[in-house]
Formats: sequence, structure tokens, C-alpha cells
Amino acid sequence: MVGTDRKHRVLIIEDEDNIAIALDYLMSREGYDHQRIATGAGALDCIRADHPDIVLLDIMLPEVSGYEICQAMRADIDLADVKILMMTARGSVMERRKGLALGADGFIAKPFELKELRDEVRRLLTPGTGGT
Repeated sequence: MVGTDRKHRVLIIEDEDNIAIALDYLMSREGYDHQRIATGAGALDCIRADHPDIVLLDIMLPEVSGYEICQAMRADIDLADVKILMMTARGSVMERRKGLALGADGFIAKPFELKELRDEVRRLLTPGTGGT
């Protein structure tokens, strides 16, 4: 929780169970309310319904890619305040540029250190630092 009376809400969109377990552990430890979906299908409906503070978004997802989800989120004015942290095992400069160009607020390459991810989530959720 960062300076508010309510917990930040995090949506994890990740299809790899081992990574999702690590993310679940970290989000629980940090005190965030969170949930996970394992496919890109239905992700936008879930985001619109729950309106999380941040989405941890894998790029390579079954059915709908993280890039497509990011682009659709940024085209929806009602989701303009939702932060997007893209995650990928293909952490090339081109992948990063594409994600940021589509409107992602941050980008992290897998495998990542839990501290690195925690710090990036905190940065995005903290007012005045690229966050809310």
C-alpha cells in the first residue's frame, strides 16, 4: 500500500504457472489485492470490469497477445489511468520500444529479480514518479 487507505489492485496476465506463482507471492507480500488470468482472451473484459491500478502483462499469451491488449487499453479512454507493466522473455531493445510505443508504462525482461519487479511496480504506483 502506498499512501492510501485502500490497497492497490493488480491484475496479472501471465500464462506460465511458475512465473505466476512468483508474482502471486510478491504481490501478496507487498499487500496488493491481486488476481491472475492465464490467457489474453477475455483480458480486456476483466480489466474493464475490475479497473485495476496496474496490469502486469505478459507479451506472449495464448489467443491474444500482450501487445494487442496494451494497444486496446490505450485506445479506451476509461482505462487511461491503468498502468501497464509489460513482461517478456524476449527482452530485446526492439521488444521494449514496441511495448513503450504502444503505451506501456514500464517494461521488464524475464527472468527478473523479485526486487527489480517490486521496485518497478512501486515506481509505477507512486504519484510523481511516472505513476498515478
